[in-house]
Amino acid sequence: MMSESKYIELVESVIDFANAVEAACVNLRLQVEGKQKLEQPSSSKWDPGKIQWVKSEGFRGPFEKSEDFNNLEFKRMLKDLVEHNGKLSKNGFFYWVYRNGSTVGRKKREVKT
Repeated sequence: MMSESKYIELVESVIDFANAVEAACVNLRLQVEGKQKLEQPSSSKWDPGKIQWVKSEGFRGPFEKSEDFNNLEFKRMLKDLVEHNGKLSKNGFFYWVYRNGSTVGRKKREVKT
């Protein structure tokens, strides 16, 4: 038979566990509800085909750059780049933000076989 002190300790452990599970459920529910409320266009959803690109040549070869700042797609792209520390790959291109913060470059990714 279990002593009364061991029984109380066991009950307290079960209550602590139940409280932790409840807190995790509340946190998860808040995160899911928050995600559902944010059904605005994601910054990661931008169309590079709707951005004006200018061909350029650098010491690593040809690339394109854009300063199409009045374009909503450009703004979404720039926001996505900022969220990814100024560099990202998407649809076979590598994108980066110049130090001025308003110019973006892109270069076709080479497929290695």
